[in-house]
Amino acid sequence: MTTTAEPVYEQKIEGFGTVRLVPVDPARDAALLHGWVTEERARFWGMGDATREQVEETYAHLDSLSTHHGYLALRDGVPVALFQTYDPEVDRVSECYDARPEDFGVHILIGPTRGAAPESGFTANLLAVLIGFVFADPRHERIVAEPDALNDKAVARLERTGFTIGPEIVMPEIDLPEVFLPEKRARLAFLTRADFEASRSA
Repeated sequence: MTTTAEPVYEQKIEGFGTVRLVPVDPARDAALLHGWVTEERARFWGMGDATREQVEETYAHLDSLSTHHGYLALRDGVPVALFQTYDPEVDRVSECYDARPEDFGVHILIGPTRGAAPESGFTANLLAVLIGFVFADPRHERIVAEPDALNDKAVARLERTGFTIGPEIVMPEIDLPEVFLPEKRARLAFLTRADFEASRSA
């Protein structure tokens, strides 16, 4: 699958390719995303039992919000990851820590490799693009992530990327007509703009 949608951000990484972020189109991308989120490897995403229609409805709801957004990461035109961003002050995570106006929340789901051997630096390069996208906006001073507390690989990856790992939290269940989110035990992680820029100049 390829898409010609207009990117909101683009970054070329030497030896890796050009990564573009394009907004998720719920109707166009539902089948692709359904295939990703229902794989066993994506169990921490929390949509393992979702139907294709439910995936489309979820991202249609996300698309209707001004505070939460979904993006496909395209590597040289091919979808390789799903990025979701949100304003922590209006998200359930704000019930678990002291959210600041300059905070910016992120989620990342790496797409399947379809049997290919793991590529060294693949996830690190995609995280670099996501971080670059967030800090390209001068209003954002701190990135907030909250991977599942049992997702040791994700927590370790964030720590290697420069995030400061915070406490374990319990995010409350949300049960509304347009969205249901079960209770989630998560681990907070933070990356400030100052720490990011210091790491680049080190």
